[in-house]
Amino acid sequence: MRRLIRDLGLHTVCDSAQCPNRVECFRQNVVTFMILGDICTRSCAFCAINNGQPLRLDPHEADNICKAIKKLNLNYVVITSVTRDDLTDGGAFHFAECIKTIHRLDPKILVEVLIPDFNGSLSSLKAVSEASPVIINHNIETVPRLYSEVRPQADYNLSLGVLKTAKTLNKNILTKSGIMVGLGESHCEVVRVMEDLRKVGCDILTIGQYLQPSSRNYPVSYYVTREEFEDYNRIGKEIGFYQVVSGPLVRSSFHALQAYNSAQK
Repeated sequence: MRRLIRDLGLHTVCDSAQCPNRVECFRQNVVTFMILGDICTRSCAFCAINNGQPLRLDPHEADNICKAIKKLNLNYVVITSVTRDDLTDGGAFHFAECIKTIHRLDPKILVEVLIPDFNGSLSSLKAVSEASPVIINHNIETVPRLYSEVRPQADYNLSLGVLKTAKTLNKNILTKSGIMVGLGESHCEVVRVMEDLRKVGCDILTIGQYLQPSSRNYPVSYYVTREEFEDYNRIGKEIGFYQVVSGPLVRSSFHALQAYNSAQK
């Protein structure tokens, strides 16, 4: 898998974000492509991805993703990206071009996107929506109280607005978000975030344990028990999410196809 990605000049969030599920997903020929390079313009305290001055966009990235899709015989594709505040559209039109190129390869391939906030740009969100992904995911990441420490360059209400706008633009596209737990939040704060997400029409929720990527990153406050994860799952279903994936090693794209299928049912 790594040789294939390297030879095509592609990046994956699996490796860049040090996902704990890499072995399982790679064994199943599942990968989450990370576009717009591998250097982020933001420096969230929880993230392992490098930040700094990004390189120019790769004009062949969409075609190379399609080559990987053919090689791996994928019918469900997840695409995410670093945040590119240096680009006027935040990279939205590059997202759209990747989706359209995949659909030209095979219209039956389902594409899920995990997008940054695009600084709330309506035109950027429209560009992604009109390319017809089946899911638009934008992670809320943590509770509002911890944003200044964990996501200092992001805004909780802006992220909620991204999900609300995505649903407004096309009600047929499922929306999805994810929360990390173990950063110091309370159970009640997590439930309030879940309620906020449902109010803006979010359909699918992922909840996973935060794991500190390095000594430079935000420390783990505590490890959530399996019983607590099961409780979050129960609460999420009760307040109306179509699907809740909650567990210690759950990440945004973990078992993405299964979550999509369950939500569709």
